[in-house]
Amino acid sequence: MAAASVMQTRTFFPLGMAPADKYRGAVVEDLQLPPAFSLPRDEPIAAAIELAHDRDFSHIPVLTGDRRPLGYIDVAALKEKWEAGKAKPDDKVSQYMIKFKREVSQPYTLITPATPLADLELFLQNNIFALVTDSSRKFVLAVATSQDLENFVSRRGF
Repeated sequence: MAAASVMQTRTFFPLGMAPADKYRGAVVEDLQLPPAFSLPRDEPIAAAIELAHDRDFSHIPVLTGDRRPLGYIDVAALKEKWEAGKAKPDDKVSQYMIKFKREVSQPYTLITPATPLADLELFLQNNIFALVTDSSRKFVLAVATSQDLENFVSRRGF
């Protein structure tokens, strides 16, 4: 009788669907992301391209002087402008950054080391990366991508 009870409460998910706890309670901190690399808004693009190449980054956060996120550099797009002669080595990254939208219709989504990976996955469905910040959003700690989630799942065998 107990076995029948267990069978009745078990939930099965169709192929391609996963339970909400597919990460087994893991949080962003469990991804073991490297510390964030970011640029001040007045950094010359020549330095930004060189640093991105050295670290193999595709997107780099741009911060204010007090380390608040302003936007990000799409490194591939910046390289294209550079190679086409539309960007000069001494131009500032702020001229080419994509600004974060801060509107009432698009509220800021706080991603911290304690954010569940299921929440991060939902965020990344509509965003190319997530800035991981402290709870007061004063410091950018890391950058998380869908690839980071995929690597985590393959390492853990979920």
